[in-house]
Amino acid sequence: MVFHPREGRFGDGTTSVSRRAFLAGAAATGLAATLAACGSSSTKGAGGTTTTTQPLALPRPNDPVTWPIYQSNPAIADGLQPEKNATLKLFNWVAYINPKVLKDFGKKYNCKVELTTFNTMDEALAKLRSGQFEFDVFVPTVDVIGQLVASKLISPLNHSYIPNITQAWSVFQNPFYDQSWQYTVPYTIFTTGIAWRKDHVTEDPYASANPWAFPWNAKYKGKIALLDDAREGIGIGMLKNGITDLNTSDPAQLQTATNSLLELDKLVNLHIDNNDYSSIPSGQTWIHQAWSGDMAAAQNYMPKGTSVDVVGYWFPPSGIGPVANDTMTVLANGKNPVLAHLFLNYLNDLNIALENISFNGYMQPLTGVTPEVLVQQGILPPSLTSTVVLESMFATGLRELELSPALGAQYQQAWLRVSSGV
Repeated sequence: MVFHPREGRFGDGTTSVSRRAFLAGAAATGLAATLAACGSSSTKGAGGTTTTTQPLALPRPNDPVTWPIYQSNPAIADGLQPEKNATLKLFNWVAYINPKVLKDFGKKYNCKVELTTFNTMDEALAKLRSGQFEFDVFVPTVDVIGQLVASKLISPLNHSYIPNITQAWSVFQNPFYDQSWQYTVPYTIFTTGIAWRKDHVTEDPYASANPWAFPWNAKYKGKIALLDDAREGIGIGMLKNGITDLNTSDPAQLQTATNSLLELDKLVNLHIDNNDYSSIPSGQTWIHQAWSGDMAAAQNYMPKGTSVDVVGYWFPPSGIGPVANDTMTVLANGKNPVLAHLFLNYLNDLNIALENISFNGYMQPLTGVTPEVLVQQGILPPSLTSTVVLESMFATGLRELELSPALGAQYQQAWLRVSSGV
């Protein structure tokens, strides 16, 4: 059985922490604090780079960060040839890349490609920090880029090997979390909204005065679920109450969100899981907080004889809702840095990206990836174009960003109050 990229399950069927829940959990375990302690800033002068230890920066759209480039961790030189008789080693989320894409890359560059997967960012960082594993390419969330840079786990990029960045949206050619894309290129993009079964639910969130309150409906008791993710769960509690700062440090706002979620559980006997991609298509759940990529792939999970048209996905037409992206990076201890750069370039080619999206449902931010193209090629059902992520959403959307260890622990504790009773 192939597990869905955001289901968060191990091979034995046990449930793991969901992907973006990691940062809050890491704060509670102390991992985030450990990584943050490695943070530093640098100033570059005629004599080179001088490094001074300071708290790790927390990038924000209105406070972007340019990460330092260390003399001890430089980018590779220009004009190098791909490594020969090589095995490119990719470290990625479970079921988050099309195997055909890997096979085709190997044929193109006459190399082998070896995929190793992880289920949580906690697990991935622990492996990388142990120094016992050597991978070439790593796929992290934006929340941990600063930690990876400060620990010198990823290398700065030589842009000459990645001309396909010109196919990416402009926002990712100078992202706030990595100005001048010194260490990252974009991978997937997604929104967080609400999925529902139109044949079981008579209401329509698009016609609702407060769509974020859509799950608070006792009529559908036992058929409502939230994502098993501390930031997403607390986030919908905030949005239901008109709180749009999803990184707020206001204790009163965090308490308001928590109280709303506790009320929701009492009202509908809430389910908490990351099975939105299957439980909505199957009809097991009728209303589910959902990731756009999961719903874009819903047609692959519909029972025989049931049209995908019964599945709906709501995200604010204004674009003011949770939006996020994952990235691709080159690891500093990899043995194939040239192939690694070429792989990043390969995944930012339109035709390759479309092949990849057809497998996992998650869009990539390339100018040629449009709703019309996705529908025309049969990748996306016309009834689910609401799952499409637009470039404008990264200007208007709400980001769940890295928190300080102390604040992250507060979010985690709040979510534990909600999820422990479910």
